[in-house]
Amino acid sequence: MTDLLPATSDQSDPLIIPQQNHPIRPKMVDSDAAFVMRKLNKAGFSSYLVGGGVRDLYLGKTPKDFDISTDARPGQIRKLFPNSSTIGRRFRLVQVFFKSGKVIEVSTLRSLSEHDLEGPEAVLAPNNTYGSLAEDAQRRDLTINSLFYELENHTLIDYIGGVDDLDRSIIRMIGTPDKRINRDPVRMLRAIRHSARTSFNIEQQTWQSICNNHKKLSLCPPSRIRDELFKDIYGGSASRWFELAVESDLFFAIFPFYRRIIYTSPPKRPSCYEQLYSIFSIIDNVTSSADRKAMNALPKYFSLALILLPWADVRFNLSRRQLKGPAAFQLSKSLRKEIDNLLGTQLNLRRSLRQEMVTLLSNLPQFVRLVQNSPCPKWLKKKSYYAKCHLFYDIYNAVVSSQNDPNSLPQLFDSMSKTSSPHSQKRQNSKRKTKPAFSPKKKGGVFGFRK
Repeated sequence: MTDLLPATSDQSDPLIIPQQNHPIRPKMVDSDAAFVMRKLNKAGFSSYLVGGGVRDLYLGKTPKDFDISTDARPGQIRKLFPNSSTIGRRFRLVQVFFKSGKVIEVSTLRSLSEHDLEGPEAVLAPNNTYGSLAEDAQRRDLTINSLFYELENHTLIDYIGGVDDLDRSIIRMIGTPDKRINRDPVRMLRAIRHSARTSFNIEQQTWQSICNNHKKLSLCPPSRIRDELFKDIYGGSASRWFELAVESDLFFAIFPFYRRIIYTSPPKRPSCYEQLYSIFSIIDNVTSSADRKAMNALPKYFSLALILLPWADVRFNLSRRQLKGPAAFQLSKSLRKEIDNLLGTQLNLRRSLRQEMVTLLSNLPQFVRLVQNSPCPKWLKKKSYYAKCHLFYDIYNAVVSSQNDPNSLPQLFDSMSKTSSPHSQKRQNSKRKTKPAFSPKKKGGVFGFRK
């Protein structure tokens, strides 16, 4: 971590960088996002490409999202774009839809009222009002995400020193980190996520505040923690995120049951830390493979079950148990109870998702016993859970075996990238085999009743 000073928060005059002095060019902006910005400008409003899209373009990357900010109010945006809808409770956003399936989010510039750097401390204050460009920049999380790109003049606008931090590869919270974390503890997860993705160093004061305040993550609604966690898991840098999360103690704020056993080594097995690092590396490889081939990544229940695997192996001695009949059922019941208590409330997980996790973990002993040293029995292959549980077993072998490198299993990655939730697969593969119930041409009317 670096020892640079925190960014100042009292800049009123922005640094305006002309096109010849920055790397972003108009042709790099997504065509649909450019259409939205030009239509807003034509209607007399200002519009700016904001946040991660500007950051990624500056770094020479292709953004996943192109978000736009404007001085137009949500109602005015809706009138300009009939193909749109309004979302959000605490602050209204407008989503503009395109035929390709793309969605461009447009937000009105926000004020400092919610995140006033010198105001009274309160977690997630409810007031959220419209503001100026300078105020909108101040209320963002990190300096590297506070930049604005104006398509009309091709200029880059910087109020906080984000360009300097991009050039110096620094992750820094805007303002006083302790205050910003107190208002929204989720910012800690975002800081280490961006550090993992960009390989940037976290500025010293920001890092120290994260380490000192990791317990405050529990103040956030479980659904927010869950959503941010999945962004971390599927961001392509989960293994590096895991290292930073453990080092800062944020990992134990989400998975507290790992604190006592993180460096525990089961008999003839790598430590939990080493297993988890391998698991996150596998998830990274699957995510990368899925992105390249435009395929599904690992389902959420599958990734969470993998993360729980080292803990479950220590807690229930999974890999060395010979279970049949009632004993296997009892293991499944115990696993379900533990997962409900440990993560069900902590991450607000759906019941179906928790049951899928239990299915993977509870069937591992059976696969170890039946598959490890002999051909798989035919009766097992007929089970509905066979494919996903066998895949789970294969990954388990890659994680615990010193002879297998999780990064050298491309055929396994391809298999995993095709894996999706059984419910979504059913919806995708289903074909209508019956005629519609409503058939107005028939004399009998609908369901036999005459019109």
